[in-house]
Parts: sequence; structure tokens; C-alpha cells
Amino acid sequence: MDEYGNTGEGRAARRDEAVRAAVEQGLLGPDSPIVGLLDVTGIRESAAELRAAFAEVTAPGTPVLHAFAVKATPLVPVLRLLREEGIGAEVASPGELALARAAGVAPAETVLDSPAKTPAELREALALGIAVNADNPQELDRIDGLMRSAVSRSPLGIRVNPQVGGGSIGATSTATATSKFGVALRDEGAREWVVRAYLDRPWLSRLHAHTGSQGIPFPLMAQGVAETYALAEEINRRIGRPQIDTIDIGGGLPVNFASEVTAPTYAEYARALREAVPGLFDGRYGLVTEFGRSLLAKHGTIVARVEYAKSAGGRAVAVTHAGVQVATRTVYVPGSWPLRISAYDGKGRPKSGAEVVQDVAGPACFAGDLLAEGRALPLLDQGDYAAALDTGAYYFAHHYAYNSLARPGIYGFVPDRAGGARFATVRDPQTLASIVAESGGAHAGALTTLHTPGSR
Repeated sequence: MDEYGNTGEGRAARRDEAVRAAVEQGLLGPDSPIVGLLDVTGIRESAAELRAAFAEVTAPGTPVLHAFAVKATPLVPVLRLLREEGIGAEVASPGELALARAAGVAPAETVLDSPAKTPAELREALALGIAVNADNPQELDRIDGLMRSAVSRSPLGIRVNPQVGGGSIGATSTATATSKFGVALRDEGAREWVVRAYLDRPWLSRLHAHTGSQGIPFPLMAQGVAETYALAEEINRRIGRPQIDTIDIGGGLPVNFASEVTAPTYAEYARALREAVPGLFDGRYGLVTEFGRSLLAKHGTIVARVEYAKSAGGRAVAVTHAGVQVATRTVYVPGSWPLRISAYDGKGRPKSGAEVVQDVAGPACFAGDLLAEGRALPLLDQGDYAAALDTGAYYFAHHYAYNSLARPGIYGFVPDRAGGARFATVRDPQTLASIVAESGGAHAGALTTLHTPGSR
């Protein structure tokens, strides 16, 4: 059982009910062979666990903003649900900011982080009063100019890279020696530059670092936070007053993709931080967190119909409608991003029976388009369903348009009183007309009008 009652068993039971109900209600079937399902109950529980975990370790009255990393699940209804549960938004592009605003997230509950902010993005954020973390000296120069031209109520800070090292997945390690993010603190002269930046700018009041992500161990995450806290203490000591009043510790809590268990929990992480950096929680600093994957991953499922069941080289192969277009990381880097697969029969009921080693393949036209390779599961037959679990973050909302495959519909669900589920549309399935429009359909003849000078 997870802390605060969010049990893996409860999630699994709700998921099974939802898959069956999706088939019964026609959300899944021959004409709708792939959907994304979001467990609304689980999302609410995770948000409550996050708030409770940090409330337990912070001094009474400490301002804490939990800003969901929109990149993890950029869907307006999800952001609105999280806003209702007391969670703000961390955005990293004009598109993500537009989604947060459409969801009704207030500027005071929004943080802008990006290594490539344009002048227009910065101008908009400062006009709205959104918190901004400058990634580098050149960006801070731009902010200087904007602050001279107009007063802003935006909380402003600098993102630093404590350079504590990487984890088991290089592509998601943000605190390596050569990471593209933030000011690299261990580079020659960098730490003193950061201190001077605060000494020269009384309006800089935050300090930000993001050490963690999938594959980063707890001790390394805690070390990154500890070094950021130590820098804040040094800056305030040099200035002679508490100019830095808020520390943004980022997010990056890893997710257990190997089983139904939520591990680690927010409570475990918060307690580990309090043990490693007790001064961070004594009430002198406000806190900002930016969790993404850990809030949503366990509460999403991609369910795909088995279009054909075949064999090759003596191995069973289930050809489904879920592959690289919805599980890009898993297909291209399966060793780092393996997914659990559950088998359901044609009525959406969990399959039982002897397990058979088989491949679960996607619809894209290349051999490596596999959700799972050599996986032991009850044998999937034509018309059954394969469900990719723990896909609520960085999966069905990050479509990869290989073969011009359509984006699937996404539906949130809650249990009903009859043992089934009630659904709400989060995102409509993409239409073929939309695919054509996105592929330049309105400009079909554009290239035929261009001729080399001297030609006909």
C-alpha cells in the first residue's frame, strides 16, 4: 500500500473496470482500435500525496508552490484538474504557457523555465507576473533590459547546474558537467558570477536547480538540492539580508515502471530532503517543486486492439495499433524505457491462462516498432487488447506522426456504482482531415507554382 492510501491494487482494479467499460461503451473496438485512459481518482490522490508530503516537513506558514511540469502531460483538462487539486504549472514554451492559461492556471502559480526563451516570451511572462528562472548570463541581460523598460511583479531567479553527475539514463540527466541547462557552478568563475548577479540586482529573489529525472538516484537528487541551498545561504550572507526568499528544487522524482507499486513516494523524498538539507524547511525559504512524470505516469494506460495474431521464427507476434507513434521512447530505447503490458480479451476482461513468450508490435512500417519483445503474457489473439501501463506521462500526449498515424482519443474515467466506469473526453481522436491539414493540405499546389528562372 502506498502512503496516504493510493494503492497499486486500487489502481489496477480501476483500470480493469475502465478497459471493460471502454469496450462495452464503444470507446474501444474495430473502428476505434486505440485509446488513452486517464484515472482521475488516481491523479487526485497523487496530488494530495504531494501536498501532504511537503506539508509534513515544512515549517507552518511556509509558502509552497507545486508546479506541474506541463511537458509531461500537455493536456488542458489535466492541467485544469490539477489546478483544482492545488497544483500550478511549470512551462517551457509559449505553447505550454498557452495550455496553462487555457486551463485557468493563475500567473502567480506559473513558472517559466526554458533554455531558449525569446525576447517575446520573456516580455509576456514579465507582463503577466509569471515567475521566470534565467538560464544563462545572456538571458539575464535580456531581463535586465526588460526590467529597465517596465516594472514587473514577476518573481525572478537564476537556474544553476550543481554539476553533481548523471544517472542511468544520460538523456534525462540534467546535472552533468556539460548539461545544457543553467549556469554550471563548478566552471571557473561561474559561482562568483552568480553571486555578483544577485548583489547587483535586488530584484532577483529566487534560486533554481533541477537535478533529478528518471534514472537519477535519491542521494544524487538530494545532493543537488543541498548544493543549491548552500549557494542561497552564501548569497544571502554576502548580501547581508535574505534577498533570496524562495528556492525552486525542480522535480524529477523517478517512477517505478517494473510493478504496480508507487516507489519512491513523495513522502519518502520529502523526508530524505529534510534529513539532507534541514535548513531548507525551517521557514526561511519558500519552496517551489516541478514534478511531472511522478504525478501522472501511474494513472495513464494506452489500450490497443490486436489487429492480427501471427508467428515468425516460432515466436508469437501480436500486431496492435500502439507503437512508436505513442511510445516513442520505449520503441527506440527499450532498455531504458520498458513498459509493462497487460492482456485483455475481446470484451475487455483480463486474460488468464498459460503465459507465452511473444512480441507486442505496433502498426508502423519498420521492424523495430515493438511495444514489448519476448514478453511472457497470456497469448494475445486477434480482437484482444494489449494495454501499455504507466503511460500517463510522456506517452499518449506526445504523439510522433510516423506513417501519418492519427493521434488517439484520450478519456478520463472514474468508477461508477455498477462496477464499471464513467468517461469524459480529454482529447478527441484525430481525424484524417486534420492530418491532411497539418501536412500542408491547404497548400497542395504551392510547389508547382515555383519555377527556376528561364524555365517554362
